Amino acid sequence: MQLYNKLSAKERAALIEQAGEHRLTLSFYAYAKIGNPKLFRNYLFLAWDSMEVLGRIYVAQEGINAQLSLPAKKFDEFKSFLDSIYFLKDVRLNIAIEHDLKSFLKLKVKVRDKIVADGLNDATFDVRNIGVHVDALKFNALMEDPNTVLVDMRNHYESEIGHFKGAVTPDVDTFRDSLDIIEEDLKEHKEDKNLLMYCTGGIRCEKASAYYKHKGFKNVFQLEGGIIEYARQVENLEVENKFVGKNFVFDHRRSERITDEVISNCHQCGKPCDSHVNCDNEACHLLFIQCEECAKAMNNCCSTACKEITALPYEEQKALRKGIPNSNKIFKKGRSSVLKFKH
Repeated sequence: MQLYNKLSAKERAALIEQAGEHRLTLSFYAYAKIGNPKLFRNYLFLAWDSMEVLGRIYVAQEGINAQLSLPAKKFDEFKSFLDSIYFLKDVRLNIAIEHDLKSFLKLKVKVRDKIVADGLNDATFDVRNIGVHVDALKFNALMEDPNTVLVDMRNHYESEIGHFKGAVTPDVDTFRDSLDIIEEDLKEHKEDKNLLMYCTGGIRCEKASAYYKHKGFKNVFQLEGGIIEYARQVENLEVENKFVGKNFVFDHRRSERITDEVISNCHQCGKPCDSHVNCDNEACHLLFIQCEECAKAMNNCCSTACKEITALPYEEQKALRKGIPNSNKIFKKGRSSVLKFKH
C-alpha cells in the first residue's frame, strides 16, 4: 500500500506539462474531532493520490487544513468524496483566483498537533464560540463604521504586498505572535469597538475570534472565506473592492493579484515590486521581494555572499551546507540584514 510520493517534484512537473490538463487550485479547512488522525491521514492520501491531487494537507485531532490542486475534470469526484465525510459535507471550498498547473508538485498529508500553529491551550476556552461571519457586503459596511477596528491576522510578509485599506497590519513573523499583541493594543476597546478580522482563507480568524471573545471582546466579526472569497464576491456582486495589491498564498504561485496597485518595494533596490522569491542558495532559501532587474544582477540571490556560493559547482555547495541548519533563515521571511529595503 503506497502512502508516500514516488515521484520527485521535477518528475511530477514534467508529467503535468505532458498531460496539459487544466488544474484547479483550492483550499478548505474544518474544525472537527478526529479520533485517529494517522488513520484519517492514510485514508485521505490513498483516495486523493488516485485522483491526482497534489498539495499540503495538515490533519490533527482538532480537524483538517488543506491547500491543494487537482485536475479540473476530477472536481466532481473530489467533491463527492468530501461530501461522504460527515464533517466535510458541503464544506466551503476556496477556489483560487489565479490557477497554475504547478501550484503544488507533491501530495503531502501530515499529522500535526494542530492544523494552525497558534500556541494556544484550547482547553482554557470554548473554541466553538466564534465571532460573527460576514460576507463582502457586510464587511465593507463594517469597515466604514467609525467604531470598527480592522485587523489583518496575517504575517508581515503577507500584508506587505496586499491588505485592506485602513487595516492594522501587525509586524509579526507568525500567527501566534499577533494574538497577544493585538489584545494588548486594543485592550481599552473590548466593549466599545467592533473587532473586524480577516486572513487568507478564514482559518486563522476562526480560532482568533473564539480566543478574543474569551478575552472579553464583545463585538467580534470575521471575513467569511477570507480574502480569497472576498475577491470572488466583490467581482460577482460588482461592489467596491477595498483590498489593494496581492494576496499572499502558500504554494508555488506565492501570490494572487487582486488589484493592479503595487504597494511594496524590491528589498534590494527599493523600486515598486510585489513578487516574492526564494534565494537560489539552498543553504539560505530566504523569502524576499525581488524585481526582475535585481534577479538578473544577483542571479536570483538575496546577497553577494549567496550569489558567490551559487556560482560554485553543486558538490561544493552541498559540502558547504552539510550539517548546517538553514531553517532559521527560511523562517525569517525577509528579516535578513542583507536586504537594504526590507519592510
